[in-house]
Amino acid sequence: MEYWQQGWVWVVAGVVLGVLEMLIPGFVFLGFAIGAVIVGALIWIGVLGHALPLTLLIFAVVSVVTWLVLRRVLGVRHGQTKHWDRDINEN
Repeated sequence: MEYWQQGWVWVVAGVVLGVLEMLIPGFVFLGFAIGAVIVGALIWIGVLGHALPLTLLIFAVVSVVTWLVLRRVLGVRHGQTKHWDRDINEN
């Protein structure tokens, strides 16, 4: 059995990506982390695990959808960006 066919490998990868998200915040790795954990769960219950291209496709789709949902729910808020209307060096 190949390493990518084992659910615990995907879950560990998700945990590592989650730790990276804590070190580098900004929703960069969080979607990938959740996607990896979901793929690991799907392999454990027997839905995935035989074809690498299908497993990677499911991982990519789940990661992008998760990232988009997180961006919509927790993303940029109105008024979060600061717009400067004058220069600090102007008198």
